[in-house]
Amino acid sequence: MDLVGPGIGNYEEVEKVLPRDYFSLLTPKETQIALKAVKDYIEDNLAKELNLIMVAVPLIVDKDSGVNDYLDRDGSRSPVEFFINNDHGANPVTAQVVQAATKWKRMALKQFDMKPGEGINTDMHAVRKDYFLDHDHSAYVDQWDWEQVITDKERTLDYLTIVVKKIWKVLKGAETFVQEMYPQLKGDRYPDLPKELTFIHAEDLLAMYPDLPRKKRETEIIKKYGAVFIYGIGWTLADGYPHEMRAADYDDWITETTSKDGRKMHGLNGDILVYNPVTERRHELTSMGVRVNPETLMKQLHLTDQLNFLELPYHKAIMEGEIPLSIGGGIGQSRTTMLLLKKAHIGEVSVTVWPQKLKDICAKKNIFVLE
Repeated sequence: MDLVGPGIGNYEEVEKVLPRDYFSLLTPKETQIALKAVKDYIEDNLAKELNLIMVAVPLIVDKDSGVNDYLDRDGSRSPVEFFINNDHGANPVTAQVVQAATKWKRMALKQFDMKPGEGINTDMHAVRKDYFLDHDHSAYVDQWDWEQVITDKERTLDYLTIVVKKIWKVLKGAETFVQEMYPQLKGDRYPDLPKELTFIHAEDLLAMYPDLPRKKRETEIIKKYGAVFIYGIGWTLADGYPHEMRAADYDDWITETTSKDGRKMHGLNGDILVYNPVTERRHELTSMGVRVNPETLMKQLHLTDQLNFLELPYHKAIMEGEIPLSIGGGIGQSRTTMLLLKKAHIGEVSVTVWPQKLKDICAKKNIFVLE
């Protein structure tokens, strides 16, 4: 159960963890103005820092393409799927609503003829129907899904770290930017994000908190440092389990790396997690990593017993070297704006469906989701 997908799990717990003395620092109108400004700032500055251009991104993909994101390796979070009875059934298509554009982006790098050091960013919208709907998980997902072409020599932990620091610079800049627009967002009640990220490997995090479940390990480390990047998510740790389940066909979580003190580690990926002072909980902003090459794709599919994926067009393109090596990730738009605008619920910055029970719980706590 420690490795199961996100969400608190039941509404009794949600009611306990939502803040008791909450009030929004921005009016609904101010919130909408701030949302547009923050999104523009982040898109513009990600483009500058990572040399990206904005491109169109699909909402639906062909099921047989293999480019939809299954989020983990066990298939427990499946996409919305529907049949298009095209041409009176003569040329039908089975389509899926994307869960993320993770794999599509890598194919798109070739389509847009991107060179090493160049990349794309997208305003990605998705549906994840198997999420439990709580204060920061929604069936509707919006992300800046970005991807950058790299060389084989850049498939390293050092390059990953450089890119993560650039992304953190953009997010910190967005915080300063929106607080200049609305000074009421700055104050002792809800402290700012730390200036610097702390980097730690999932294997070291287990060693620090061997008796805690994974999400509690994350909570403890972000309470200590405010914001962390956890390396190596997906590799099996010393306790026999990965830090979190990761799909086998995009992030590289198997490549051997070396810690600063000479120990063998694994994985060229990770997550940025921060402490949210409004909800007083862990808050994930982005998952990202160096992508698999033919060798690591084969190894990871073998380990997860998914070698049948090699028959799909996306996987064939990797194995045959038809698409470039890359690094990429998804930055949650509503997750990020919820944090920067000091909101208690993701529904205050995005419009989607919520059960009446959750809306009633929120209303009692002075939290009003958009409808």
